Amino acid sequence: MKLVRGLTICTSIVIGSALAQVVLASAAATVPFQINPAPYGNPNGSFDAPPIRCMAVVGEQPGAVTITGGQNDQWGCLLSSEVLWLNLSTGASDSARLSDGLNGIPAAAILQTGAGQVAVTVIPAVGGTTTPGVATFYVP
Repeated sequence: MKLVRGLTICTSIVIGSALAQVVLASAAATVPFQINPAPYGNPNGSFDAPPIRCMAVVGEQPGAVTITGGQNDQWGCLLSSEVLWLNLSTGASDSARLSDGLNGIPAAAILQTGAGQVAVTVIPAVGGTTTPGVATFYVP
């Protein structure tokens, strides 16, 4: 009887551990990054031009990443910015554009990068001098 009870406990621990890993693997993760404005050519920015907060959301869909704003309700990334990406694992690359933020929907772009280590550059569509936002992350 003790043997059966011991095997049952061990089996439940192993199954619980396996399920916990699946849940962790499917949970979405965010990778914050920023775009630094340089008004009037000043690379240090200024008090009236704070950094622009963006983020990459990975793990929501396999082989895809969402680029969106890093502030409340996914606002904060500049509307209609160009997004360039390169999958460092496969060599695939492409570009996209963040949406325009109409009808109260924050700017976002869903990139079908495939699984692997991905590098992303976000280039604002607004005029002026900016340092593009850059991030690297693993897409499951």
